[in-house]
Amino acid sequence: MKKILVLFFFISTLSYAQYSIKGVMQPAEKFSWVLLYKIEGAKEIYVKNTQVKKEGKLGVFEFILPSNTKVGSYRIRFAMKKNGFIEFLFNKENIEFEFNPKDPENTISYKKSKENKLFNSFFTDISSIQFKIDSLQKVYFKKPDNITKESYKIWVDRLQKTKKEYLQKSQKTLVYQFVKAGDRYNSPKILENPEEYHSTSLDHFFDHIDFSNKVLYNSSFLIKKILDYVFQINYSENIEIQKKQYRKASKIVLNKIKELPFKADIIELLISQFAAIKNAEMVDHLLVDYFDRLPIENQNSLFKKNILAKMSIAIGRIAPDFSWEENGKQLRLSELKDGLNYLLIFYSTECSHCLREVPEVFEFMKGKVNTKVIAFAMETSEKTWLNYHHKMSGWHHVLGLEKWRNPIARAYQINATPSYFILGMDKKIISTPQSIEDLKLVLEQLN
Repeated sequence: MKKILVLFFFISTLSYAQYSIKGVMQPAEKFSWVLLYKIEGAKEIYVKNTQVKKEGKLGVFEFILPSNTKVGSYRIRFAMKKNGFIEFLFNKENIEFEFNPKDPENTISYKKSKENKLFNSFFTDISSIQFKIDSLQKVYFKKPDNITKESYKIWVDRLQKTKKEYLQKSQKTLVYQFVKAGDRYNSPKILENPEEYHSTSLDHFFDHIDFSNKVLYNSSFLIKKILDYVFQINYSENIEIQKKQYRKASKIVLNKIKELPFKADIIELLISQFAAIKNAEMVDHLLVDYFDRLPIENQNSLFKKNILAKMSIAIGRIAPDFSWEENGKQLRLSELKDGLNYLLIFYSTECSHCLREVPEVFEFMKGKVNTKVIAFAMETSEKTWLNYHHKMSGWHHVLGLEKWRNPIARAYQINATPSYFILGMDKKIISTPQSIEDLKLVLEQLN
């Protein structure tokens, strides 16, 4: 009898030690599965997945986590292609929430979870007060007066009081670390001009943030702060100033990170962000001055290889070279000298959009003697092309068989036709227009 009671107690204890993470989507949409990840540094570590059950217009899912589940920040992904996700803190408690999958960040509401209710409450309260402070500062720039000055000071004091209250409320919780780091710096007195405001914001942006804090490190908090600092706070419409600010901001961020694995992750993150906006200069700078100086064990060689391949067609790069036969002669892109600049078009006679657009480009290019055109046809066979390319006389014509698998098309990362590249005399890429309208604007300037 005693053995049965002990066994029953043991099983009950195991059952009680499990934790439930329950989510409700409203509306349900078409999601069938959700995936749970643990955030560690700049990476997502897969934990498990579960099905979404339809209950009328709702989509309901639940994760059951064992007692030894790590405390920290987690992410649930529900729309992989659209990057749909929600984030939450887990600190050994059951969690229950609802959200609209079309706007998860702004619609999430917690029914259960001391940590997450407190977390959301803090950022909601701080954000509303900060908005008032920023509004008063903008009003003062336009019309300085003592009333605005006094109001500004009152709201800054209120912000500090609110933060102290939350520091007290959040003792012995994960939220405490975010409360310490989570509000922006505000000058004790109102600033006199936008330039002073901007420089002060830059100088004090990281004042409250401890980059060695493990709770912040293993969340998306630091990542968001870093991206805001480099790409938002340091933005300038002046191209030359922007170049300097990108370098300076990246240096400041990377100098603050001491832990090598995290620094390597952030270097990769910044390189990826600059690659996404085709900023080859910053990609090269970060690779040479930061990535290549990491210890070998912290260098991801595959990442570097993929980035260099991606950036091979970025503005400022020499276009990938290729050769072709034309009128019995062997020609090579890098050796062409018949134009001051070049338009390289990737198209296909199997593409109806191309058959409408390429003739329009041909008519537009008449009389534009500075620009020579190289028309690269991506085809599955040469039959149609042999009859078609003669319609664009005066152009260089290249036949690329195997269509999407053609090695030259792949070198230029072609995933849609027509695709346009404008090259200088030295064959450097100077523009990659995304539409025929953009193409015409660039070519008008060059001819």
